Parts: sequence; C-alpha cells; structure tokens
Amino acid sequence: MPPVVIDQEYWTMYFDGSLVKKGAGAGLVFVSPLGVHMRYMVCIHFPSSNNVAEYEVLINDLCIAIELCIPHLDIRGDSRLVIDQVMKESSYHNAKMATYCREVHQLEDKFNDLELNHIPRHLNEAADALVKAASGREPVPTGVFASDQHKPLVPYEEPE
Repeated sequence: MPPVVIDQEYWTMYFDGSLVKKGAGAGLVFVSPLGVHMRYMVCIHFPSSNNVAEYEVLINDLCIAIELCIPHLDIRGDSRLVIDQVMKESSYHNAKMATYCREVHQLEDKFNDLELNHIPRHLNEAADALVKAASGREPVPTGVFASDQHKPLVPYEEPE
C-alpha cells in the first residue's frame, strides 16, 4: 500500500471574540495539517464591541499565520456578520467595520489560499472556551499562549 500523503501546508484556524461585563477577549485555535493544536487567548484592554473583538481576533489570527509562514489557511468562526462582511455578502454597519474589513483583505494577499467559513457555535467550542477565559479575565489554562492587547490593531478615528 502506498504511503498516505498529507498536505503539510494546509492549516485550520478557529476564532471567536466576545465582550462581557469584565472585558473583551479573543480566542483562537490553530490546527496543523498533522493535527497539532495551538491555542491562544487575548485579553482586550480598550473600548470594544462584540464585532470589534471578532475582527481583532481575526486580524490577530492572520498575523500569527503570516509569522508562522502558513501559506494555506481554512478559517472558521461563528460570527456570521464578520464572515459575511469579509466575504462581501453583507454591508457594513459603520465606517469602523469597513476599516476592519479592509485590513483583513490586505492581509489575505499574504496567503496562497485563504478560506473563511461560518460554522455553528457548537463546532467552535475550543475557541469559545478560550474567549470566555480571556474576556472573563480568568487564569490562563496550561498550554495556552496568552497576551494582553492595549490598543486596536487597526487605527481608526471617529469622524467629527
């Protein structure tokens, strides 16, 4: 029997962002082609909304993937609004969301292949658990990379 060929360039990434009373946070899980899981959580320390947190984590994910030299990435998240905006199936609610979406499109060009797919919340449990810990300011679980973000990744100034 011939050996099984594994595409060692195609990664999957799950993301989620949230805003609760204690704060905003982001969670992401990278899964390598060999099934290795890398988990990240980010505590967001600036005024945010659920949608801003979702975009912040998506942009964080793309930046991490670029640093890891991942050429092929399948991104999965449960935020229909953010995914539809990025996939151009939905309009923007405000100029800030348009700015975030443009940033995602600029980062897309750094990949050979990038897919963005909406999944039901129950299929995004690993990223959801991380975002709950980050936004609830809970202790960092063992084996999870954690960081604090004190300013938005995308500069935006409100129009006067």
